[in-house]
Formats: sequence, structure tokens, C-alpha cells
Amino acid sequence: MKNPLETLKTSWSTLYKTRREIQRNFPDFWDLKVRKKHLDVILEEIRDGDKILDIGSSARELRHRIIDICDRKISYKSMDIDRETKQDFYCLEEIHEQFNVVFLFEVIEHLTFEDGVHLLSGIYDLLLPGGKLILTTPNAFHPNRYWEYSHKVSYRYDEIGGILISLGFQVKSIFRVYNDAFFRWLFRIWVAAPIHKYFSVDFSKSILVVAIKEPQ
Repeated sequence: MKNPLETLKTSWSTLYKTRREIQRNFPDFWDLKVRKKHLDVILEEIRDGDKILDIGSSARELRHRIIDICDRKISYKSMDIDRETKQDFYCLEEIHEQFNVVFLFEVIEHLTFEDGVHLLSGIYDLLLPGGKLILTTPNAFHPNRYWEYSHKVSYRYDEIGGILISLGFQVKSIFRVYNDAFFRWLFRIWVAAPIHKYFSVDFSKSILVVAIKEPQ
């Protein structure tokens, strides 16, 4: 079977088709549910006993929050290219096991399109059948969230979703993520939302996608 990465490189029609599938399942960006924290989604999606790989883990803060604070009984391993930090792995090629869940938070935008697809394809191989990828990336509709010197590619929700479908994932859910002080959060959600929609400028800083490797 042809490598999904090569399919995307040579056939943009594949990506356009899968983007349209995302648009059918999630027809309006502005109707995507807003979640306050990506940790809330994580805790809904993981189960006790899960083997978790956190890619781009930096200081491994999620391990502390999930295991020590939220008291979840999981196996946690991390990967980051920064060799000044303590990690279990420093590249995908070092990993020779599979996982129930992979985290990829605010990573893919730092890569070229081709390298990003390559990473997602590698993650697919690292997941057990039925395993989940939970990723976030800066919201393309936010006025300045993407603009950082190290960012290379900005993804709309339908683009990142379409890429995942092209690689064999099933996209389970897509959220906008916005956390703020309680009254500011309420104001944005219930009062200012129509204004943001009218000007196509969103207050949500990130897009969160949950994708599943279908059981074989």
C-alpha cells in the first residue's frame, strides 16, 4: 500500500476530499464547542491503565498534573528533541513500543508541512488499534496566536482534520480552547461571540482535535 505521506505529497485532491469530509461533520467553525482547558478533554479521553506518550513534553508537566494531581493510574513516557531536558525518548526512531494515547500539544506548527505529516504518520504507527491522538495547534482565526518566530505552518481546523483522515485516523471531536478569568470567559462566550464571528476573529487560542486509529 502506498505510504500516506507520499499520497499527500503527490495528490492534493486527497487532502481536499478529506477536508470536505471534516466540513461535512463539523460544518461551521464557529459552532465548535469551547473548552476551557485541554486537561479537561484529556481526563475524559484517557483510562486507568493507558500507556501514554507525550510528544513535545518539555518539562513533563502533564505527567505531574495527570498522575499526581488528578490521581490517574497510567503509564507515562515522553519525547522531546531538547536534549537539555530529561525525556524517555528524543526522536521517533528510538521508540519501539505502542501506546493507547499520544499527546501532541502545540508542536506541529513548528514543523514544515512535510515534516508535520511525517510526524503524524509516525504517531499513527505508534498507536495501538483504537488508540487516540490528542493534539492542539494555534487557532488560525485568532489575530496573533500563530505569529511566533518558530512557527512554520498555520492550520485551519478542517486542514488538520483532513490530514488526519488522509493518514487513516477517524476524527472524533474538534474543540476550540479558551481559558480566562470567569467573568471574562462568560463575556466572550455569551456576549462577544457574535461580534467575533461577524469579523472572523476568534478569542479561542487553540484548536484541539481527538483522532482515533480505528481497530483493525
